[in-house]
This record gives sequence, structure tokens and C-alpha cells, in this order.
Amino acid sequence: MNRSYHAILIALVVGCAFATPSCSADPDGAAADAGARRGDGGADAAVVEEIPADPWSVGPPLGARRYANGDLEVRVRAPNATRLELCLYAEAMNGPERLRLPMERGKDAFRLHVTEGALRKAGIDSAIYYGLRAFGPNWPYDPAFQPGTEVGFVADVDKDGNRMNPNKLLLDPYALEVSHDPINLVNGNGSTYRTGPGARALDSGPVAPKGVVVPPPVARPQAVPERPIADDVAYEVHVRGFTKNDETIPEAERGTYRGAAKRARYLRELGVRAIELLPVQETPNDQNDRTPEAQGDNYWGYSTLAFFAPDRRYAFDKSPGGPTRELRAMVDAFHAEGIKVWIDVVYNHTAEGGGNGPAATIYSMRGLDNRTFYELDDAGSGYVSSNGVGPNVNTADPVTGDLVVDSLRYFHADLGVDGFRFDLAPVVANGCTRGCYRFDGKGLPTRLAKDLPARPEGGGAGVDLIAEPWGLADGSYQVGGFPKGWSEWNDKYRDTVRRSLNKLGVADVTTREVGQRLRGSADVYGRAGRAPSASVNLLVAHDGMTLADLFSYDVKNNGQAWPFGPSDGGTDNDLAYAHGGDPARQRAAARTALALSALAAGVPMITGGDERLRTQRGNNNAYNLDSPAIWLDWRAAPAQ
Repeated sequence: MNRSYHAILIALVVGCAFATPSCSADPDGAAADAGARRGDGGADAAVVEEIPADPWSVGPPLGARRYANGDLEVRVRAPNATRLELCLYAEAMNGPERLRLPMERGKDAFRLHVTEGALRKAGIDSAIYYGLRAFGPNWPYDPAFQPGTEVGFVADVDKDGNRMNPNKLLLDPYALEVSHDPINLVNGNGSTYRTGPGARALDSGPVAPKGVVVPPPVARPQAVPERPIADDVAYEVHVRGFTKNDETIPEAERGTYRGAAKRARYLRELGVRAIELLPVQETPNDQNDRTPEAQGDNYWGYSTLAFFAPDRRYAFDKSPGGPTRELRAMVDAFHAEGIKVWIDVVYNHTAEGGGNGPAATIYSMRGLDNRTFYELDDAGSGYVSSNGVGPNVNTADPVTGDLVVDSLRYFHADLGVDGFRFDLAPVVANGCTRGCYRFDGKGLPTRLAKDLPARPEGGGAGVDLIAEPWGLADGSYQVGGFPKGWSEWNDKYRDTVRRSLNKLGVADVTTREVGQRLRGSADVYGRAGRAPSASVNLLVAHDGMTLADLFSYDVKNNGQAWPFGPSDGGTDNDLAYAHGGDPARQRAAARTALALSALAAGVPMITGGDERLRTQRGNNNAYNLDSPAIWLDWRAAPAQ
């Protein structure tokens, strides 16, 4: 195993955390150098837009495409819908439907081709925004129906779990970009998206998020990192929090994909070989800007609204197509520095949240085909949740499984992403389609390893697949349970090292156990013939204390005031220790922790700012704080 990068990491991280000035790289210089090596004018020039003769020859097999002659074609799968209508708009919000057309039901999907002439006649020119209205067994089509009425209504939810409601404009699950979030600076009313008495007739069309018709990016050929995951060093960070406080980056670019790209050289010099971004698929976070000092923000973004769409809020260029181009350019900039890009993905639940009985929120999949996309309970009117947040996504259904595979393939093949870390991965591996939970490692995890495919153990083309190997259901703790081709966050490594550094004499920890973890946890992975690289050796992550706080606090401190809190939840068992309040001992413990992570067999992972001893003042669950105190503090000296 090549440990050279791990050695670089320990030298630079320990140096940065303890006052080495070389960690203040000039981000603009890095971007310029990256552009020079590619032979273009900078990161954004690496992506061009062109429409091939067959626009379906690139990108996913469903969704919306514009032909070179200006025609539009839309394809949607919704097996239990009886009728779909395509609604086209010239404006993203508060504009009229320019066209509402019934889609043709084919063998495997609803389809509709709209000519450029029809679009132009309706007043739709360059930007096309679209949504869907669905009818089904619980709300059959009636020719007299108009949005804002209850004509044809039978039930909000029937015995089979259907929740179609044609008053709710639906976001296409295959939309490549999303116009805006359901709640935003213009619309603060979430009741428009609700069903049930008093809400089912509310037409969400004027304010609902809409798909944006953009071509998949066509990138110039570029060398991409294909080394084995065993030689990677991961740096987990939020794309907004990474540079939002970075005064060396133009203010308008801070917290964006473009801003992150300008720190690629900094990470390379730090020894990082893979940046792992918290979710960048579209999530409802525009609401964070309504009240900037609120404690109810969706900062982390583990609540996906659209699986193909890069989040528009993280883009400097928010024009149609801008987020897609900019994310791809960011990936290219990291690749130019030899750094892989991994993203956290959330396929265990969605932004539509829970709902039992008639009342529920409808943005997209719930109104399109509820029982295909979500796991229902036995009664059909409720759901099964193994994630603690909302209904399980019904990944065991072939249509939904295809959605997962297609979206991951798009982010890899078209946007250049090198790997994926799956939030609550055993829930994604649920083999039940209704009323239960059953881990099935031979199901979707094996399909992903085959179809994407997984990167070979020795390196080469493919993707790095990483599981967070636990959930909330009985049988969902699956550390060591994923098939070959997968790596896993190793909580056994995490807890053993924490106990050895913080709890000697208080908690049970043996030299043998520490040795097992440092040698790659063969007792966990070796029995299935998996290499030490199956173990991602994390000591801290986004959900928990920072590295500095782990050795500076005895217990969590989540009740503090803005901007460091308050936050609810968070574990009460961090295995943290303040080391008597002695800063020298705290720093020594942090150095030791970094050294162990760098030298242990497996894949080392640190979190953004660990190299600078970033603190959240003991808050171990800052999911709800989109605040300057939670973003990385670039103004602090490296010794801080």
C-alpha cells in the first residue's frame, strides 16, 4: 500500500494545526495554474455546452431534452399514474402556464414531443421551466378539471397508497436543474403544497419548484484520478462552509462551487487526495436566507429534493445551466490538482418528509407515484421509516432503483464525480418494498458495484463507493456487511481510538483492540476477503464534535446562543474529554489523533478545519446552523 500521501498529510496537517505558514496558499494562483495545465483560461472554461443530434445520447434516459432544432421532448416514468400532463412556463415563479399538454403513455414511460414552433407560439423562448400534474386511482381525470378545483377527487390517499393530486405541480425526479426551492425569499407559505381538507384544492403551480431544461454538460477530455482508494486521504467539508468566510476569494464567489475550486491547491498541499462534499444535490435551503440568524436552517442538506440537480444556492452562476456548468468546472479544477471529488448522497428519504392519513406535503415523487417511490406501511396510508426523518425511499422497487443508479451515473459520467458516500446506507439496501425492513447486501449495493461500476481494489476506472453502515431499524447496523467494492465508515476504529486517547482507566480498551483498528480491522472486513481499504478511518465527522472539541469538552454544548447554537439532538456519548482544560494536553491529543489516522491501515478521513483546530464550542449537531461560526474560519491563524 502506498502511504506517501498519508505521510504528507500528517506532516502538513500537524504543521498547519500548529502554526506552519505554508498552509495559506494563494487560491487565485492555484486556479490560474490549473487553467494553464489544461491549456484553457481557467476552471470555468473546461465545460462547453452543445446539443448533439440525438440529445438522449448523453445524460440519463428520462427527463427533458431540447433538440438542436429547438424541439422539446419529455419522458417520465410513473407506473401507477393514469394520466400525466406536462406544464410549461416561461418564468420560474408567479407566471402563467403557457402550455398544459397530456403526455402519451408508452410501454415503459409517459412521453411528449413539443415542437419549437409550438413553444415559440406560447411565448417560450430560451429558458424552459416545466412541471407535471398527475391523475390516478385516487383522483381520476375529469375533462372539467381545472387547477384550483376538486373536480374528480375521490381520496387524498387510497387503500393502495396512491396520492395523486393534479392541483400540485410536480417536480420531475429526473430534472437536471431546479428553478428554486419550495420555500424561498419570495414564497414563505408551505401550506400550498399540502393535501387534505382545506389544502387539496390549492394550486401550487405558480410558486412550485420547476424543472429547468438544460443540456447535460459535454466536457473536454481530461485526466481523472484513478488511483485505488487505499491511497486516498479524505477531507469532509460543506461546499458553502468551506469558503464562505474566506476573504481571499471574491465575496460573490464565497460559499460556491467556484469558490471551492479556488482552494484546490490548498488541499493538494495539505496532502488531501479526495474532497468529500456534504450533499450538493438540490435540497430545500433557500429558506436559510429568509432569516439569516435563524436556528431552523437546513444547513447540512441531508434532505434531497432532486437527485440529478446540483444545488442552485451553491452556484455563483445561477442562470439556467449555471449550477451544472459550475459544478463540473469545480470537479475539473480538483482533478487538475490530482484530487478526487466525492459527494454525500441521501437516498434513504427525501425532502417531502413524513405524512400519515390525508395530510402530506407534495413536491415531486409522492404526487407522481407514491407507492413506487416510497415504502408504505401495511395499511397503505402511512409509511415505513428506518431513518428517523421520513418515509424510506423504496429502493427495492425497480423503477426507484433505476432512479438511484441513473442519478449516480449522471453525476459520475457527466459531471465527473469520482465517488459517493451513502448516508444511512443500510436503509438504501432495504430489500422490502412494503411494511418491513430487511438488509439486502446482494440487492442495490451489489447492483451499484456492478453497474457504475465500483473502482477495482488496485485502482482504475470506476467509482469509489462508501457506506455509512448503520440506520435506525433492527438489523440495520451493518459495519462489515457491505459487499466487495465498498468501503465503510468504521465506527469501531472511531470509538476505539477515542477511548484510547480520552478514556483510559474509565472505559474498557485493550492494546489488542487498538492494534486491530490500526492494522485495518481485519476482524471486521477480512472474513469476507475485503482489504484494509474497506475501512474509512474517521475520528470525527460533520455529525459530531470537531477534532478540537473532542479533546476540549467533556460533554456536548448544544444549548448555546447563535451563532454556535442552539441545536437539538446529538449524541450524549462522544467519548470526549477536556484533558483538564490544559491547552497543551488538548493539542497533544489532537496531534496524536491525526498521526494515528494518517498511519493506520485503511483510508484516513478528516473534516474541514481539523487542520486548524476548528471549533464549534462543543456543539455536536450543528445541522441547523448556516452561520459564520460554523463555516471554516480562514481568518484564524493556523495555530488556532
